[in-house]
Amino acid sequence: MDVRRAAQRYRGGDPAAGIESRHAFSFGPHYDPGNLRFAAVIACNEERLAPGAGFDEHPHSHTEIVTWVVEGELTHRDSEGNETVVRHGDVQRLGSAGGVRHVERNDGAGPLTFVQTWLAPVRAGGDPSYEIVRGIADSTPYAVPEAAAMLHVRRLAPGERTAVPAGAYVYVHVVRGEVRLGGEDLGPGDSVRITDAKDLEASGITDAELLLWEMAAG
Repeated sequence: MDVRRAAQRYRGGDPAAGIESRHAFSFGPHYDPGNLRFAAVIACNEERLAPGAGFDEHPHSHTEIVTWVVEGELTHRDSEGNETVVRHGDVQRLGSAGGVRHVERNDGAGPLTFVQTWLAPVRAGGDPSYEIVRGIADSTPYAVPEAAAMLHVRRLAPGERTAVPAGAYVYVHVVRGEVRLGGEDLGPGDSVRITDAKDLEASGITDAELLLWEMAAG
């Protein structure tokens, strides 16, 4: 287990424009050769957008981008003609494949916070794809076969336990609340990189929400 604390995240974004970012991996102008990826995960960004703020149209390629809204509403538009509003409980995936452009904005009246995970695909190229699953349940894992990965969402009450997937690689991100995992107490924004996970459990210290990425290969 490799525990990374929220305070270790690289601060990015453009605060003057209402954009605050927290990067868990080497990203953009912050180059860290010892922290480029973990298995398929190449980025896990916490984004905070003030009302009216957002990312203007920009390109992506050869990346599977999965978004989880923590609070507020995220407006998404892309060059394939998709336009949606993503809310808490929804899973959004943009497969950029050979190339796609998109816009992400906070068009709501309140603050917006979301977690965005970027995954390296098994094979490069192909056509872009888009999917949104509304109100995903804890018992329904979300598969991203393009990256040989599976997302598990877990919501825990105090004292409630959940098994960590017994995968070759598991990436855990604490969305909200406090949990205990493998003897470590974790809070919002903390993450754990686990190799060869076996017989591990996470338990809620408070009401909590976790994202667990199960991956087959490095």
